[in-house]
Amino acid sequence: MFSKILALTLVVACAAEFDAIVAEVNAANAGWTAAAPTDRFGSLEDVKTLCGTWMPGHANYTKDTLPEYEFDTNAVFDDSLDWRTKAPQCTVISKIRDQSACGSCWAFGSTETFEDRRCIATGKDIEFSSDDTAGCCEGFECGMSRGCNGGQPTAALKWMSKTGVVTGGDFPDMGNGTSCKPYELQPCAHHVPATAKYPVCPKAEYSIKCTKKCLDSGYKTAYKADKVADGKAASIGSVSGMIAAMAKGPLSVAFTVYADFPTYKTGVYKHVSGAALGGHAVEAIGYGTMDGTDYWLVKNSWNEMWGDGGTFKIVRGTNECGIERQAAAIDFTA
Repeated sequence: MFSKILALTLVVACAAEFDAIVAEVNAANAGWTAAAPTDRFGSLEDVKTLCGTWMPGHANYTKDTLPEYEFDTNAVFDDSLDWRTKAPQCTVISKIRDQSACGSCWAFGSTETFEDRRCIATGKDIEFSSDDTAGCCEGFECGMSRGCNGGQPTAALKWMSKTGVVTGGDFPDMGNGTSCKPYELQPCAHHVPATAKYPVCPKAEYSIKCTKKCLDSGYKTAYKADKVADGKAASIGSVSGMIAAMAKGPLSVAFTVYADFPTYKTGVYKHVSGAALGGHAVEAIGYGTMDGTDYWLVKNSWNEMWGDGGTFKIVRGTNECGIERQAAAIDFTA
């Protein structure tokens, strides 16, 4: 009985934590709307678990060795862009993934950038394995990335271009025989009511190890043969460079998550309330302007129940939360 009362007390306390942030954000009229993320998180501690990207200043951060992205400074680009509608043949761009209870965001943002830009360049609508990236992109060749315990998306893009990544879908795809390494961690309910699709999360954080064989026994191609090592990865050091690089596809980006970010629902996000929770890697899939505010359109990996159908907009041009400090692209030839 005591344990049930304690659990209920913790739930109420966590709800109050989010409710206070929501009230402050919505009262500030900051250009975006907040709501308690009860479909995804039970507390700010749940959010910290998923922030697995090392930003500049973090003890594990290492400066990337990618070349700077080259672009024509006189080129003219679209005023707005959404790759979901510009390249509908690439269904991988619209797909919202779920990193589960694992700090593997760095592997998701980079793998999605790899598959999306490759599809746009080649017409091959193939989903690649964030599981392979999270587990096998490690050590010196991958910025000392450590699976669910954090990593760097820029290093992962370089690893994919040199070592390669295998095909892979989501956890429900396991057993379908359609890819080599579907994501092995099941999406779960982070201390919110469980459903058939999102069961209760494990008590301990998930982990992913490097398995150099296909996890789906029904897939007929061997792991080594399934590897795709392709593309030229580059870092981007300016907003104009990001716009230019996005003319060829989405970008890998990373930013600092603050306590108010998990409450995002609509509008153009900018930090209003709360302390930093950690670094988070995502994929910028477009840009535009809303009510006079320039924004990046970004795809998250917290499933479609979070935010605006799994996506969010964030202020563009002012390095909001550091999102313009660690951008990268990878280009392919058709």
